Amino acid sequence: MTSFLTDAGYGALILFALIQSCCIPISSEITFGVAGFLASQGRLSLALVILIGAVGELAGSSIAYGLGRLGGRRTVERYRKYLLMTRKDVERAERFFDGRGSWVVAVGRVIPLIRAFAGLVSGFMEVPFAQFEIFNAIGTLVWATALSLIGYGLGSSWHSASKHVSQASDALAAVAVLMLIALIVYKAIEMRKERRAAEAAARTSAAGGDTAPTAAAATSADRPHSHRRQPGSPS
Repeated sequence: MTSFLTDAGYGALILFALIQSCCIPISSEITFGVAGFLASQGRLSLALVILIGAVGELAGSSIAYGLGRLGGRRTVERYRKYLLMTRKDVERAERFFDGRGSWVVAVGRVIPLIRAFAGLVSGFMEVPFAQFEIFNAIGTLVWATALSLIGYGLGSSWHSASKHVSQASDALAAVAVLMLIALIVYKAIEMRKERRAAEAAARTSAAGGDTAPTAAAATSADRPHSHRRQPGSPS
């Protein structure tokens, strides 16, 4: 990642930012941390790292919002496995957003794990587009700025403590790759566990001849939820 960011520069940064905010398991902590580190060495501009990275994240989360809004929960359930999203990931984000106002988008965009699915969940929960974009921008800018500054600060300290900057960059690249691999492996294991649990539940249901709960659960999963309160519901 370090060499790619160094060689491709801001093009690589905006690509990583776009992908990771579309629910693809690429850590934004690594992306902005490495970019901030490179800025401390003069290879990138810190201001442009924050600006371009934030633009990429905003674009990606807006795409995810559109997919969630147009396709609803059924589309999320159909394609989440290709993004290494478990049902728990979706439900965790949904519980976080449920019953709260649009402001929670800004909070969700600065919470690890939740932030990756904030756009998608906001879409199928029908958060108004204008409000989503405003709070999405606030949360994204805070996140991009904080991580870039941390990477910049660590890079400055590292640079002053060591004359072998290339070795430091190689070590950082190795750590970034290992963290990314570990994340992908973890998500793959979680997906396998979820699939096995679903298969076991299906076999149990078939053996007992009780299909009503499964059908009810499927109907519930297909129905998109809204963050808006229904008329007559308690405040």
